[in-house]
Amino acid sequence: MTTVVDALSVRRPEDRAQQIVDILVEAFEPLIKADPAAFRSKFRKMAADPFAFYRGSACLFYADVIGDEDRWVDERTSRVWIQGDLHCGNFGTYMDSSGVLVFDVNDYDEAYLGHYTWDLKRLAASLALLGFGKALSDQTIATMIRTVATAYVERVRGFASHTDDEQFRLTLDTTSGVLRDVLLDARMRTRIALLDRTTTIRDQDRAFRTGPGVRLLEPDERKRVEAAFAEYVTTIPSGKLKEVTSYRIKDIVGRSGFGIGSAGLPAYNLLMEGATQALENDVVLSMKQGNVAAASRVVDDHGIRTYFEHQGHRTAVSQRALQAHADPWLGWCSLDGVGQVVQELSPYETDIEWADINEPAEIMPLLRYLGQAAAKVHCVSDADSVQSLVQFQTENAIVAAIGDREGEFVEELVAFGLGYAAHVRDDHRHFVDAFRNGRIPGVDGG
Repeated sequence: MTTVVDALSVRRPEDRAQQIVDILVEAFEPLIKADPAAFRSKFRKMAADPFAFYRGSACLFYADVIGDEDRWVDERTSRVWIQGDLHCGNFGTYMDSSGVLVFDVNDYDEAYLGHYTWDLKRLAASLALLGFGKALSDQTIATMIRTVATAYVERVRGFASHTDDEQFRLTLDTTSGVLRDVLLDARMRTRIALLDRTTTIRDQDRAFRTGPGVRLLEPDERKRVEAAFAEYVTTIPSGKLKEVTSYRIKDIVGRSGFGIGSAGLPAYNLLMEGATQALENDVVLSMKQGNVAAASRVVDDHGIRTYFEHQGHRTAVSQRALQAHADPWLGWCSLDGVGQVVQELSPYETDIEWADINEPAEIMPLLRYLGQAAAKVHCVSDADSVQSLVQFQTENAIVAAIGDREGEFVEELVAFGLGYAAHVRDDHRHFVDAFRNGRIPGVDGG
């Protein structure tokens, strides 16, 4: 069986370097033209190290894996909901719609439908890059990937044999060690602290602070955002609609300065009246232009492509299909003809600080939780998920695809993670060389 790792091994370095440039330009050219400065910043962050490059280049990953022979998928498991960018930096905490602090996958901007194995391969390679950056041996890295993959399969089998999937959650009551510490840190965060950081009191009411990354709106632009917001409210499931006061807008500002994956995407923050008129429970929402999912560039399926109204719709529907107890504020709208996704900027979201977790004794227990969270995201949907693209039980389909070959399945993920990560380290050097020497059109590395 020829793999993508084998194929990359025989490519000439100069051909691979040009392929990297071509794929990045194809994926990002419209956004680069719209905001070259944002992409200079994005590319400088990607240049920092191989893992940062990997985080920002999901489009390259999919261009590679689409050519991989995948014997672990069939007609059903090649078209399931996937997170789309499942690297080890995209796990963290959130407060779910039932008021419980949960550890889970926490970024759905790239969510789409495809091979469930694509999520696992992307995660495996990210762990290999993480481990290499910590100077861990290949043997230890192999154990890391093996730990995640084994926990994933065990949890999927558990979902297939039980009917209370939605009750499985990684919480303060069900976790220990580093992960429980992450949840405890999230618990110490407060809504009032977020509001104090982003807003001020003006005329006995809250309003957004001005400062770097904040743009004040002209009256016409504000009216367009308000009209888009009115459309958004109609997309919230009836079971999650709040009191009328919760949808009164207090203030709106334009925003910039998002992370590596969102460079160049216009965004707004909206300050909302909370459940009461007390100032300490106001809510901050993000309205952000939906991006083209990297996996959608290689999934040639007319039925999937035409299912979504726009990228904001795709992001919100995908998140509800992937996340149990999804954000009750999650919805979508259109602004100036462009799809937007709307969700809360929650004070309870925090990521794993991998820089502080360095020893295998700390890492391995945490990786079991990552494997379980990945299984959950594939197998458990929100109760208000209304979609018709996947009409079978994903866990049953995955169990059938793996069968009794779990050992082979896990070892292939180990081999892919180690092999592909080695190529990513080379790709990072090609990218840095191309960027700093002005070979990426529209973005001068300087």
